[in-house]
Amino acid sequence: MSLELHRLIPARGANRKRKRVGRGPGSGHGQTSCRGDKGQKSRSGYSKRAGFEGGQMPLYRRLPKRGFHNIFAGKYAILNVRSLNRFDEGTTVTPELLLEKGFLKKIEDGLRILGEGKLEKKLTVHAHHFSDSARKKIEQAGGTVEVLG
Repeated sequence: MSLELHRLIPARGANRKRKRVGRGPGSGHGQTSCRGDKGQKSRSGYSKRAGFEGGQMPLYRRLPKRGFHNIFAGKYAILNVRSLNRFDEGTTVTPELLLEKGFLKKIEDGLRILGEGKLEKKLTVHAHHFSDSARKKIEQAGGTVEVLG
């Protein structure tokens, strides 16, 4: 028998009938609709919030707080200099261009260029922050660096 589209069938046990609850005693899922007799979970509108442990003090509140999280810290979009090799020689690379070409998903509080990799092309790069190594590599390749405000 050859493999043809009209002969394809799902594997045994792959397709199961939907459980239709509350459709009478003959269905086997009637009356309490598989929820049991009483209690919070048997009621309509029940939903448990993430981390809820039945009233017990939840784990995230039992554990001590550690460290420091600066709520004023900026969230930067990060790009390494090796990614800039995909642009043509002499291109002016801006955060908007990187967003348009799909290098970045979004520019949060700015763009930060880091020095991972090697740059072989002369580019003008506009960003909000450059690491020292990134600045050095861009300038060594003959390009220029412009810090945005």
